[in-house]
Amino acid sequence: MDAAVTRQRESTDERRRAIAAAARALIVEKGFEGLRTRDIAERVGINIATLHYHVPTKEALIALVSETMAAEFRAQTLARPRSHLSPAEQLEHEFYDFEEMMTERKELIGLLSEMMERSRRDPAVAAGVKPLLRKWRELITAILAAGKADGTFRPDLDPVPAAQMLTGAMIGFCRGCGEGPSGFAALTAELRRAVRNPSSELSK
Repeated sequence: MDAAVTRQRESTDERRRAIAAAARALIVEKGFEGLRTRDIAERVGINIATLHYHVPTKEALIALVSETMAAEFRAQTLARPRSHLSPAEQLEHEFYDFEEMMTERKELIGLLSEMMERSRRDPAVAAGVKPLLRKWRELITAILAAGKADGTFRPDLDPVPAAQMLTGAMIGFCRGCGEGPSGFAALTAELRRAVRNPSSELSK
């Protein structure tokens, strides 16, 4: 590939990352009601025309923000491989990942909360955030199904609504300004009890 083309692509990717970072920060600080293209451009240090070149529409901007969120979630998962672990251990990783976001990536949690709230009345935001939540629920559904199959989790467990319960409880804790690490530990303890198989050796 031509070196000039490579540099141009790298420059474009860097500019798009900067735009996404500025938009994310503004959403967390001011909500979607306070998100203005001129403010994004000012933070990035570009003019409005350049901003619109990279993100010509609101939908494109939301899609870009959603892409960066998905990339962060993927990186977090890849940082701690878990496919070789038992279903119970994989579920523990999900709890740990979420707690890590609450304590070390508060901007990401704040962004997710704002997008979820806005998605109820904004199709563009819903199109960005709902696939992320759906993928997370599907991942936990698969973990619960595997745990049910190997006897770790309750034999009468329905993985789909159980995954909705677990993800909803964690999101609700975060959005409701829960009681910090101790409160989250208490929540996850209850969630474990809700899905575990009482007769399993891991439950004793």
